[in-house]
Parts: sequence; C-alpha cells; structure tokens
Amino acid sequence: MSLSNAISNAVSGIVATSRGTEVVASNLANALTPGYARRDLQQSSRSYLAGGGGVQVDGVARIVNTSVLAQGRLASAATSHAQTLADFHKSMSDMMGVPGQPGALTTLLSEFDAALTAASARPENEAGLGRVLSAAASLAGAYNTMGNTIQQARSVADQAIAQDVATLNSGLERIADLNRQIATQLGGGGDANALQDERQRLIDMLGEIVPLKEMPREGGRVALFTANGGVLLDGSEPTRFEFVAAGQVTAASGAGAAPLGLLFVNGEEIPAAQMGRYGGGRLAANFQIRDVDAPAAQARLDAAALDLHDRFADSAVDPTLGAADPGLFTDAGARVMPPAAPGLAQRLSLNPAADPTAGGEIWRLRDGLGSAAPGPAGASGLLLAMKNALDTPRTAAPQGMSSRPRTAAVMAAEMTSFAASGRLDAERVLGAASAQSSTYATLLQQDGVDTDREVEALLALERAYAANARVLKAVDEMIMTILRLT
Repeated sequence: MSLSNAISNAVSGIVATSRGTEVVASNLANALTPGYARRDLQQSSRSYLAGGGGVQVDGVARIVNTSVLAQGRLASAATSHAQTLADFHKSMSDMMGVPGQPGALTTLLSEFDAALTAASARPENEAGLGRVLSAAASLAGAYNTMGNTIQQARSVADQAIAQDVATLNSGLERIADLNRQIATQLGGGGDANALQDERQRLIDMLGEIVPLKEMPREGGRVALFTANGGVLLDGSEPTRFEFVAAGQVTAASGAGAAPLGLLFVNGEEIPAAQMGRYGGGRLAANFQIRDVDAPAAQARLDAAALDLHDRFADSAVDPTLGAADPGLFTDAGARVMPPAAPGLAQRLSLNPAADPTAGGEIWRLRDGLGSAAPGPAGASGLLLAMKNALDTPRTAAPQGMSSRPRTAAVMAAEMTSFAASGRLDAERVLGAASAQSSTYATLLQQDGVDTDREVEALLALERAYAANARVLKAVDEMIMTILRLT
C-alpha cells in the first residue's frame, strides 16, 4: 500500500468516526424526545478503483419498527378512549358517594328517614320538624348537584370534542406540509430525518384522538387513514373537520339538535350511525359521554327523583293534597305532570308551603301541606305516613335497571351500585388497554435509544479514531525519515 493510500484510508476513517460521534451525540441528547427515532450510521468500504480503499459514509438511517409502531398507535388510541370513559364513570361514582360517607345519596336518604322517625315520636317539637325540613332540603340539593354534575360532564366533553377537532385540523395540515418538505429534501439528496421525527410525533399525537393507520407513499410521503377506513390524508390536501361547541349543555340538549352539533367532514354532516369510521379514540369517547353515557345517567337520576316526588305527592300519604297539588318534593314548585321533562333532578325542590324561608309554615309537615290552619300538636299520622312512604316498595324503571318494586333506600343503594359498577367496568377496560399499550411501548424502546449501547459505540469510535490517528502519525514519521535521508 502506498503512503498516499494509507493517508486516504486513515482520513476516511477519521471522517467516518467524526460523523459517528455526531450520530451518537444526537441519540443521547434526544433519548427522551417524543417522536425521535434512533439514528444509525450507514457505512460501506470504498473500492481501490473508487478512491483508494477506506470507508465511505452512505448516510444516517432512522431505526423504526414500523409494525410495532403501528400497533402501538392503535393501543394508544384504545388507552385514550378507555381513560376518557374511566374518568367520566369515576366522576359519576364519586358523585353518588360511598354508603355511610357524609353527603352520599344513601347517607342523605338515611338521615331524612331518621329525621322523620324522630319527628313522628315528638310531633309537637318544631326543632324536630326543622330537622326533617333540613334533611329533605339536603336530599333535594344533592339531586340538584348530581344533575348539574352530569350536565357539566357533557359540557366538558363537548368542549373537548371542539379542541380535538381543532388539533386534528392543524395537525393534518402540518403533516401535509412536512410531506412536501420531506419529499423535497429526499429528492435533493438531503437529510430528512429531523422532519420525519416531527411527522412521527404529530402522527402519534393525533393517534390518541382517532386510531390511525399510516401508509407509505412515493418520495417519503405518508397517507393517513383511520383504523375503520376514514380518510384523513392521502395527497396534498388533508381532510377538513368541523364542529361547533355548544357551550353549556342542558338536560334537554340532544345530539344533532340545538344546541348540540355533530361532526362535519369536508362539509358533510356525519350522523351518529356513521361515527364508527372515527371510533376508538378520545374523540369517540367524548361523543359517547356527551350523547349516550351522560344522558343515560341523567335519565336514571331523573327516574330516582320522580320516584321520590311521587312517594310524597300521593293523597294517601297526605290527604290534604288535591290532584294537582305538589307534595313535599316538587318540580320547581309544581307537581310533576307525566311525562316528566328531562332534568327533573336539577329542578327538584321543597314545597314552599312548608318552608318558613319561602313564606311557608313548618307545622304543615305535621298537619298537611294543604292545611289552612295548624292541627293538634301531638298528631303524628302524617309524619308516620311519610316515613312509611319511604319504606313502601314502588315500581320504577331507571334506564339500564329492572322495573321491579323498590323502597327509596333500595333505589338509592342500587343507583350507587350501578354507578360503582360502571366505574369498575371502565377501569377494567382501561387496565387491559394500558397493559397492551405498555407492551408496545416496551417493544418500541428496544429499537430506541439505549444509552449503554450508545456509550459502547462511542468507545468503539474512540478506538477507531485513535487507530486511524496512529496510521497518520506513522505515515508522517515515514515521510519525515525519507526527507531526512534526502
């Protein structure tokens, strides 16, 4: 080997090790950067005819396991979907409370029952009647709060849909722009790895909103579809989504009816029956909360509120009531006339005739809500009748529950149990989805940046650099010796 060839080989080795250290430094610096794919220096040997031997740097490759990445995105969408629903059902369970816990529905009903029992033992004691009124007001207030909580959850879901739609639109536009930049870079022989990292990060982010499938296209471009066949991006122009948030949602709001809107895709309204194309991610979960799960929770709560109303609006309990007169619990001061309008739980209130703060008289709890004048102070018949009304099984059919007869206590317990079961089911699904997502994340990490491996590569590059430097030093000594001889 001539001295010039030795110099050429050593210089090519030093250039390759220098480029290799840049790659290792990039990997270590971006080990935790979302969307970053590990870089690998691509090298090949130079032929003597091409340049006198040595090593040639062919480029820097992104190391990505595309099949694992694709499955990981689907698992991430499923986890996002399950997490959104689990958060909702947890809020519904927390809203009902734990039996025995202060403020829980069952606890408030027990306190009302106990207040009636104590008042019936001493009907002349106005303090006891006051405790009945206070317990009844707390129970009605709990229904109001729970109903408002459900509608607040719908409002939050509606706003989340609007935010996700905006994120989808901006993300798809950015990916389309990155497609163009990547094609330009690769077409000119440039390095598009950083652009591809950014594109992968955006796709991963959008994959939590709707499950995505990525398909390669010429020039380094990609096309995006939902897991169920909806087109998101295939070409230069992405699909355009539209959605108008309603603001505050009420119990009377329904999907597709003012003020709740539906999803529009490229100007076309997507009815609920066709939302399956975009199902499986956070977007679908929020639509399910807004249009299915929360309205069902409201319907069950309204059924329980109606059951409580009807128990005390019966003239067999309070003979002073007329056919149109409200009982102790009212629909915003009036008697409920079937069919009850949605949102009865929010409107449930005490009859002002027995509420001194509303101009009523507390003795009407003892003598009858329709009484014109106080009766005997020792009369306990009405208080006992109200107590028995709570303990009498009545037929009610809350949504998702059987229509068998229930006492008021059983109704409250089953409502609480139903909410807790919904939470457990949602958390079970979330646990399975999270485990699957974690598995794919682990598999992706195996192809990701391993700091130990990168340090080993750095040490190998250091040794290669030293070896090439020794070659150059040896050649330098040879040349100096030759010059001294001459």
